Amino acid sequence: MPVAIITGSDSGIGRAAAVRLAEDGFDVGITFSTDEDGALGTAEEVRGLGRRAEVRHLDLGTAESGAGVVGELADALGGLDVLVNNSGSGDPAPWDELSVAQFRDILEVDLVGAFACAQEAATRMRAAGTRGRIVNVTSVHEHIPNAGAAAYCSAKGGLGLLTKCLALDLAADGIRVNAVAPGEIATPMTGNEDVDPHTVERPGIPLRRPGHAREMADVIAFLAGEQSSYVTGSSFVADGGLMLMAAMQAEPAP
Repeated sequence: MPVAIITGSDSGIGRAAAVRLAEDGFDVGITFSTDEDGALGTAEEVRGLGRRAEVRHLDLGTAESGAGVVGELADALGGLDVLVNNSGSGDPAPWDELSVAQFRDILEVDLVGAFACAQEAATRMRAAGTRGRIVNVTSVHEHIPNAGAAAYCSAKGGLGLLTKCLALDLAADGIRVNAVAPGEIATPMTGNEDVDPHTVERPGIPLRRPGHAREMADVIAFLAGEQSSYVTGSSFVADGGLMLMAAMQAEPAP
């Protein structure tokens, strides 16, 4: 059976992706940083769909640990077909209150940690002759800045370009690398995971609501599947039209 490893799959987009890929027939490797109960809950959902699940602790604050955990999960599940780099961090802070150490810590998790996981995954895929897929969860702020989020935006922008570099380097091995760039999603990061996004009014988003983690999981599943077999090096923005607002702001006042 195919195997997918999803980092940061104890809640939010990662958990939704784990369940969605289990629905598509994947056995799933699950990681958590602090919420072990959440990860065990994800594993229970995956097993409820008849798929195998393995859970491991992963703290990408030390990026090098990513390779070991990805390798351990791949060994436990008997292979690796898909890696979803979903782990991330980034508390907003004004540039003049952000220490160099804080800036470095966010890059360590969001960018360097993702590279360490992807490097291990791709090495294993290439050695096994697997036409694997790597999906990096970035952010709409891979593409546009956000005030008070210099470190987060820098990390996600870097992860977006890393996606393209890996896609170019791994294409000859048949390994595809793409990114999903969510806008505001109803997850723990925004504090409204239990709210139906359709009940939340967001005038600044053309679709006028946040997204649901399951909507991001559907995009991830597309990139992890054969339906996207000719797609590599792309970033799929799923933001309810948020990036379109720049064009609307540029319109002259009536």
